[in-house]
Amino acid sequence: MLRYALRRVLEMIPTTVGVLLLTFALFNVVGGSPAETVLGKNASDESIAAFNRQYGFDRPLVFARDSQFVRFLSDLARGDFGYSVEYDEPVLDVLARGVGPSLSLTIPILVGSVVVGLALALGAAAFRGRAVDHAVLLASAVLMSVNYVVWVLAGQFFLAYRLGLFPVWGYRNAFYLVLPVLIGIVSSLGTDVRFFRTALLDEIYRPYVLTARAKGLARPVILVRHVLRNALIPIVTYVSLSIPGLFTGSLLLEGFFGIPGLGAVTINAIHSADMAVVRAVVVLGALLYQFVNLATDLLVAALDPRVRLAR
Repeated sequence: MLRYALRRVLEMIPTTVGVLLLTFALFNVVGGSPAETVLGKNASDESIAAFNRQYGFDRPLVFARDSQFVRFLSDLARGDFGYSVEYDEPVLDVLARGVGPSLSLTIPILVGSVVVGLALALGAAAFRGRAVDHAVLLASAVLMSVNYVVWVLAGQFFLAYRLGLFPVWGYRNAFYLVLPVLIGIVSSLGTDVRFFRTALLDEIYRPYVLTARAKGLARPVILVRHVLRNALIPIVTYVSLSIPGLFTGSLLLEGFFGIPGLGAVTINAIHSADMAVVRAVVVLGALLYQFVNLATDLLVAALDPRVRLAR
């Protein structure tokens, strides 16, 4: 297992370097002059030169010891993501304020969608081909066909505005998160249930299930103890793809409900051309995907030893 983990860490190094190179090129080369983006195209040459000196954009791009790319890497190594022009404070402080609201929104959505989706998928797999299975599949198809924005607007209009069951806007206490969490769970439930059901049905026709039935084991025991356990590999991989989004926040939900998370911070940074914040969110999201993929591979290898033994 240690040998497999070391190999995966070494394989992650070139990918991470490529991600950092691509991010640097997008924000420092392809995107044009950062000074013109922040100050505007009508800015004077003196103000552009002062801006470039202040933030180091007057240095060589790559091929020098004091180049912008070397400074970019050294700042990342120290945890320095630059300075926010919009908020007039370090980017790390801006992001730190948004992590809590984003996690308080996205973690309940992830846990709720996985728990409810697995419960419905287990019920559909247990009664496959029957009325329960058909009802779950029909409901999943309906949920998948409705656009995400429609769920948000319908929830705000009917449940919050017309019925007054939930607040429409704000982030004062946990009750303000109930409606966006419900919308997040419902909007992702259709895709989750279909995927979980497919993963369970891939295992339910295996010979070991027939053997368990022949031994007289009850259907719930077979589904939970044997089928679900062997179906965890694709399920863990599927769920892990959502984990980086927990930290970068939900752009739509935070924007529509006034939650001051990283999603709202990112939208404000884009509107105000605060490229330091946008670049930090992009870099953190890319690095999180790298580390989550590594953790997922290690978890899958722990669940199935054949993965780490394969060449």
